Amino acid sequence: MVEAAAELIGALPADEVPVPLRRFARFERRKRAKLARQHIAAVLEKDPEFRGRVAEPLRETQPDLVEAVEGGSVPPAADPVRVAVLAYLLRPDGWTELVEAARAELERSATASEEEAAERRVAALKEELAAARTARATEVDRLRAELRDSKAEVAELRRKLHDARGRYRAAQERAETLAADTDRELAAARESSAAADKELRRLRSRAAQAEAAAEAAKRAAREGRNVDDVRLRLLLDALVDAAQGVRRELALPSVIGRPADAVGALEPDRLAHRALPGRALSDGDPQLLDRLLTLPQVHLVVDGYNVTKTGYGELPLSDQRTRLVSGLGGLAAQTRAEVTCVFDGAELDAPVAISAPRGVRVLFSRPGQTADELIGELVRAEPGGRAVVVVSSDREVADAARRANARPCPSTLLLRRLGRS
Repeated sequence: MVEAAAELIGALPADEVPVPLRRFARFERRKRAKLARQHIAAVLEKDPEFRGRVAEPLRETQPDLVEAVEGGSVPPAADPVRVAVLAYLLRPDGWTELVEAARAELERSATASEEEAAERRVAALKEELAAARTARATEVDRLRAELRDSKAEVAELRRKLHDARGRYRAAQERAETLAADTDRELAAARESSAAADKELRRLRSRAAQAEAAAEAAKRAAREGRNVDDVRLRLLLDALVDAAQGVRRELALPSVIGRPADAVGALEPDRLAHRALPGRALSDGDPQLLDRLLTLPQVHLVVDGYNVTKTGYGELPLSDQRTRLVSGLGGLAAQTRAEVTCVFDGAELDAPVAISAPRGVRVLFSRPGQTADELIGELVRAEPGGRAVVVVSSDREVADAARRANARPCPSTLLLRRLGRS
């Protein structure tokens, strides 16, 4: 009934379609029958004129059945669905009985179909049951045979497992015995190796000391003079330079008279020359290093890594050394001071070659020796009375320098002085 109405809506002019169904008139027929089903049924129930127009195509296609429904004598072979549709649309006398009869017929047909289907299903299930019983019996026989084989296999595996456990226990005992013997031998070997390493280190140290002593003896022989002569000559040069500096500072006259001194004349008044009073400079005074570098024959000893790590510790060690040594070369050229830069040899994996500028001595501490110890040796090697300046911000190095009558100076002052060069 709904499909017939949906077909009619698509064929009617737009103004003849009932208002509730006009918005479905543009849909495709199947889509219209599916989406407008409830709306079509409601209009068919309320609008007799629309029901009549829906029934007109059925009158043309099924005139005999329409006449039978209107006359109230429906053939027994008629399709109950068509009879119910025509009765609902035409509404003849007693149409509700016709619809009810069609419904009852459909129910009887459905029940009969269901009974036939159920009988066929029961027969199929009986056949499946018989086949399943046969298959089950066959499967049971097969499983029993497999069970017997599995039991025999399990018994054989248990026997093999018992034998394997016995062999495993014997092997484990042998392995434990071998491990104990190996541990004892390894401990003895480690002790022997440690003793050998200790002896090797002792022999290497003695060899290094012997090589150092031999090298020192060769160097003294080449120079042709002993250390005491060098210290005495250096102290004498310092005294001479200091005397000359004092004479220039005080403007002392020469002991030899000049010819012009004998000529009589009036001389102008002279301003009395007075030396500026000296003042002690603190370690943080920027003028400290400049004042110390003016001392005669001054020896500037620099704690290399202490200075570089204070000023530019982010650079690699090789770049730190190159930058500091280059700056000290310029400082030595300006002040003519003796400059020695000391680096810790423990920081090096192998000896390095450094091209030191003129006037700068670069030294690395020996194996087993720190840079602080090498600085102490350098200070103690100087003669008493020579001006020695130790540049380091390490408190222990500064205290050791004071005890050796040297003047300590913070690394920051040297970095500031190099920055002005």
